[in-house]
Amino acid sequence: MKHFSRPIYCTTVVNTKEWRVSRGLPINKNAEGILTDGPDYTFLDGRPTPLLQKQKLRMLKQRDFASKIVELNSELEFAKTRHQKMLQAKEEEREAILRNRLKPKGRALLDKK
Repeated sequence: MKHFSRPIYCTTVVNTKEWRVSRGLPINKNAEGILTDGPDYTFLDGRPTPLLQKQKLRMLKQRDFASKIVELNSELEFAKTRHQKMLQAKEEEREAILRNRLKPKGRALLDKK
């Protein structure tokens, strides 16, 4: 009895992923969308349906991303204000040095008046 082996090619899968990514779509088509994000059922009296496990995980992940973005944004604002204060302090120090430098005395003062 002969055993025939069939070769498996992955180029189609790779091309599909590249096509989805090039169009701004997620690699996994089941990762998000109306079928994934929507409830499996609805109550007739209008009560909200409980979240699915993956929906909860996705929501928590998005919440973590949002809190990280806010944290990094506040750090960026702090760095910007600190940099501005440092530049201002350098400029004030330079002005103070120029104000306190030696001034001519005696005859040079009388000639200017």
